[in-house]
Amino acid sequence: MRGDAAFFRWGNDSVTKKEIVKQISDKLGLTQLKTKEIVQKTFDAIVETLISEKRIELRNFGVFEVKRRKARKARNPRTGERVDVEPKNVVTFKPGKEMEEKVRNMTWDDDAAGVGAADDVSPEDNGQHEDEE
Repeated sequence: MRGDAAFFRWGNDSVTKKEIVKQISDKLGLTQLKTKEIVQKTFDAIVETLISEKRIELRNFGVFEVKRRKARKARNPRTGERVDVEPKNVVTFKPGKEMEEKVRNMTWDDDAAGVGAADDVSPEDNGQHEDEE
């Protein structure tokens, strides 16, 4: 499976768990039911590890980590009123070197280039809203 760039073939802009299960099932010759169970158990293990350990490192993939966002002042965009935002836990993801390199070197098909392309985010916006830091 490793290095097999054509392992997954997708026809749309986003991928569901069901589609991942189908692709893996077809590729490995397992039933979709058994594959779905394996995929779900993998996701469950990641979540359980984040809750208990606050960090999980998956070699050649990346690191998921729970971080605590501090309480802060924000502004309601509708009313302009200042509001207090409570502290909260968030999950962060830092891709591994192998993933970073593959994504950096990927090419966009003409059809897919306009949808979800990194060029769609302006440097000023950076994907954040003005009340987020």
